[in-house]
Amino acid sequence: ALYGRDITFDQFGKYNLLIRKVLEAVYMNCQERSDDSADFRALEEYLKRVWFSNGIYHHYGCEKFVPEFSKSFFINAVKSLSPDKLPLAEGETVENICDKIVPIMFDADILPMKVNKKHGEDLVCTSACNYYEGVTQKEVEDYYNAIKVNDGNEPLSHGLNTSVIKCSDGSVKERVWNIDGKYGAAIRKIVFWLDRALEFAENDKQHKVITTLIKYYETGDLSEFNKYCIEWVEDTDSLVDFINGFIEVYDDPLGMKGTWEGLVEYRDTEGTRRTKLISDNAQWFEDHSPVNRKFKKKIVNGVSANVICAAMLGGGEYPSTAIGINLPNADWIRARHGSKSVTISNIISAYNEASRGNGFDEEFVIDAETIRLIKKYGDICDIIHTDLHECLGHGSGQMLPGVDPDALKAYGNTIEEARADLFGLYYIADEKMLHLGLLPDENAYKAGYYTFMMNGLLTQLARIKEGRNIEEAHMRDRALIARWCYEKGKADNVVNLIKKENKTYLQINDYLRLRELFASLLTEIQRIKSEGDYEAARVLVETYAVDINQGLHREILTRYRSLNIPPYKGFINPVLYLEKDAAGNVIDVKADYSESYAAQMLRYSKVYATLI
Repeated sequence: ALYGRDITFDQFGKYNLLIRKVLEAVYMNCQERSDDSADFRALEEYLKRVWFSNGIYHHYGCEKFVPEFSKSFFINAVKSLSPDKLPLAEGETVENICDKIVPIMFDADILPMKVNKKHGEDLVCTSACNYYEGVTQKEVEDYYNAIKVNDGNEPLSHGLNTSVIKCSDGSVKERVWNIDGKYGAAIRKIVFWLDRALEFAENDKQHKVITTLIKYYETGDLSEFNKYCIEWVEDTDSLVDFINGFIEVYDDPLGMKGTWEGLVEYRDTEGTRRTKLISDNAQWFEDHSPVNRKFKKKIVNGVSANVICAAMLGGGEYPSTAIGINLPNADWIRARHGSKSVTISNIISAYNEASRGNGFDEEFVIDAETIRLIKKYGDICDIIHTDLHECLGHGSGQMLPGVDPDALKAYGNTIEEARADLFGLYYIADEKMLHLGLLPDENAYKAGYYTFMMNGLLTQLARIKEGRNIEEAHMRDRALIARWCYEKGKADNVVNLIKKENKTYLQINDYLRLRELFASLLTEIQRIKSEGDYEAARVLVETYAVDINQGLHREILTRYRSLNIPPYKGFINPVLYLEKDAAGNVIDVKADYSESYAAQMLRYSKVYATLI
């Protein structure tokens, strides 16, 4: 029981999906009745937020968003539905459903955070994710520490595809996510379509990748996942590729359990020429990194980097996707077999197009000269920084022998993202960028430095609800870097925050000294990563990456609201149609972008729902 309510984490996970299904039924019923009340409009917005965040928690802030429609409106709307419109279990009534979900939706004190990383608290018991049932953080850590004793030099990604539960006898065990286990109904569908995809594999290598992934899904065996990762990273020839599986661990407070995501992609051959230049010089970048020599890789293996176009997004990649991805996450696989990085060009292009002429630079950038610099070089700097972050940053450096990959615990994700960001920031100002023809001149990098520091110190606060702290790993990483450099550069007047007409602006006085600060922080963060120094990671993150100056936060929110710009952007998948010739042969694929977001989500829920 949590917060006085009889809700286990496993039940809460089911309720999260149940809430979405009930909201959709109410939404469609109100539409049929042409309801245009304020309560209905608030419900429509709430439902879209649930869709966007894949649940009732903010996808970045992690806090629960409470409905702005009335409780009585919702209960009456649910009770007005015919039972066949609701996902009722055997013997369940409409009243039972309301009793289950209304407190969770409307009571802000019930499981208020999806992922809690507050130091000193039991992160498992106070996080609303449904990876754990009836166990404490210590019990989970003890369980995995005992397992890891048997790890050799090819460790498994322990916990990636399991739930941890406490049995009636008090023992702790894992429930595996595989074709016959938890989420089996959904995994069977994944396996079905992967099997269908085999006949379209471009080559034998890709065929082996798919068959290995199928075996992993069927068994849930993490040694099969290692084999899949190796096969996948070594397939560098296929023009069409995919990411599919329980991959990123940001939704787990302990940073172990993966959220499912899917991405189908095809190579942007023109853009890939740029990333190939970077990956072909991977050894040079590693050798010239400012970090301690013992933390560098002597030989950089198999770094492949492509610019791709996303064709379809799913799971954790939909609708708010990354702009760059570097996998696999296992350090030992990166060291021996290499890594595969992608920069998603059509997503970056769409973001850039959507931000043109919205007044953001004029509101937050300090002067016209800096605005001119950003307009001239900002887009290319963002692209190159992303390339460096994904292609080389995540794959740089090495762990010292015997260091537990999970040693940094809840701080691991933030430290890793900061490490990759700093790698990109350090090198974007290097002469190598000019020699390779990646940046046009020696001043271009300044646009990237300014926008990164402005975001980390100021503008990313527009994404956080007033009164909250920074919770999401990428946002913490940017705050850590920007605030650390701001503080450490004070004596040399490197970076200032100044007031003009009661508005706060960033001023960078010494760009070259700022680069030196990036190098110093990269050196320390690589040491922390390589040595598994949990205490140093904790101090860095807690000191620089969490708390927010509430006065500054209110100012940023007020200025941002005046621009009428949404703080987040997402993407609607195209509907793809096959075009065939007279003989029935496929000759093209046509993309239709006319489907609205609501129509797409309702269609997905009707056609593809498997777990409820």
